[in-house]
Amino acid sequence: MSELPHCPKCQSAYTYEDGELLICPECAHEWSASGDAASENVIRDSNGTPLSDGDTVSVIKDLKVKGSSSVVKVGTKVKNIRLVGGDHDIDCKIPGIGQMGLKSEFVKKVAE
Repeated sequence: MSELPHCPKCQSAYTYEDGELLICPECAHEWSASGDAASENVIRDSNGTPLSDGDTVSVIKDLKVKGSSSVVKVGTKVKNIRLVGGDHDIDCKIPGIGQMGLKSEFVKKVAE
């Protein structure tokens, strides 16, 4: 049996092939076996659209603000985002709330 690489997201050893993709059953991460490292670092919104610094996004779900009673409501537009590494991959300033980190899975890109 051929040795498959560990998952680049969670380092799980239980990866498997599905056509041209490798899939991790533990975190559901999918990546191309022949893909380059640059394509894996692309941050995408909830619809799979690639995001870049300076984009405008819209929140797709009510988000509780940790340590506060405030809530970021659905449809809130956030302008001029900055992409960063880590768990929360978007740094932004939300009107009425202030500086905050968001996960890209809870936003969608807005056509400007």
